[in-house]
Amino acid sequence: MKKNDLSVFEMEKDGFKLKLQKGAGEQTIFAAPPAAPAASTGPASATTPAATPAAEPVEKGGGLRDILSPMVGTFYRAASPESPPFVDVGKEVTEESVVCIIEAMKVMNEIKAEIKGVIAEVVAEGGKPVQFGQVLFRVR
Repeated sequence: MKKNDLSVFEMEKDGFKLKLQKGAGEQTIFAAPPAAPAASTGPASATTPAATPAAEPVEKGGGLRDILSPMVGTFYRAASPESPPFVDVGKEVTEESVVCIIEAMKVMNEIKAEIKGVIAEVVAEGGKPVQFGQVLFRVR
């Protein structure tokens, strides 16, 4: 983006949409439309990673839902090393609650819960890399 003097970049392929936007004080938005569940009967489904959109709640045993990483990057639980974590186990969250930051290509991206509930588990480790679709938090 810097090399070509771009302030906004959008790409859509196979139902996945990616939008990068630079600007002071603005949040970079990454979005993917809900994907249909993959059929479990073909050989391709055994090797294809789950196509679950970012932060899409996924029902788990015991009524837990997952908050997933919408991108590849470095996971941070707080805005800075001196700041308290955005959320912790037992904290109530709404769809608009910021739960963490993922740094991708030197851009700090605030990640919202996009579901309502109480944080039951913090799965990702602060300061460590995360992958697209990786579970960050579990919510009840």
